[in-house]
Amino acid sequence: MADTNTDSGIDFKVDVSNLYREEGYTDLKVASIRRLIPVLPDGSTDKSRTEIFIGSAQLMSPSGPLPIQSVLTANTLGEAIDAFPEAMRIATEQMVEELRKMQEQQKQENDSRIIVPGR
Repeated sequence: MADTNTDSGIDFKVDVSNLYREEGYTDLKVASIRRLIPVLPDGSTDKSRTEIFIGSAQLMSPSGPLPIQSVLTANTLGEAIDAFPEAMRIATEQMVEELRKMQEQQKQENDSRIIVPGR
């Protein structure tokens, strides 16, 4: 049997030095917070690394839901809850700015097209 990691060109090897256990928290309305707890390959908590909190939410648009996500600067769930609103506001502003840039670039590309009659 051939080595499946090299056949597809994708490396599926698990990075055992970067494992996390995930816990999820939600208010069932707008907030979703993921707590990533560093673990060792045996599943025990790796106390030498810090936990990571990630906040996410969805904004409704005419095209459907737009996911927004941000790492929350926090050491506890309480701090993550407090950091959530500002982090989502900043992530939303960044997403809107990126969308504006993409629209402007697309407009420039459309405006610079040469139209040849009969084609």
